[in-house]
Amino acid sequence: MANSDSSAESATTRSTGLLASLQRLLATSAEVLRTRVEILSTELEEEGVRVRELFFLQQVSLFFLGLGLLLATLFVLLVFWDSHRLSSLAVFAALYLTAGVGTAWVLRRKLRNRPRLFSASVAELRKDRERLASRS
Repeated sequence: MANSDSSAESATTRSTGLLASLQRLLATSAEVLRTRVEILSTELEEEGVRVRELFFLQQVSLFFLGLGLLLATLFVLLVFWDSHRLSSLAVFAALYLTAGVGTAWVLRRKLRNRPRLFSASVAELRKDRERLASRS
């Protein structure tokens, strides 16, 4: 009889230990998932702030650059009004078109080579997967 009590206790202890291990595994998995979601949300917030800041600075910069170019063009046209107004206007048109094409080319290149969004989160998830795979 002592032998059957001992095996019953052993089976109960194993099932309780297995249940506790499973609960710890689920708790750890939930904590890892929560941490990764927090990293993802932080990256998303940072990207939003960065985009808004860049957009504002771009708009202010474009406004003042446009105003400066307009005034510089008017100044040169007024200086050469009597002798070479059409030539100076053609030079400015060519200059502005060249600048526009150049900046469009740079913008296109930057859009193609931008860093991936959520790259830190993806890297952390990859590390987690590798750690889990190495434990198995």
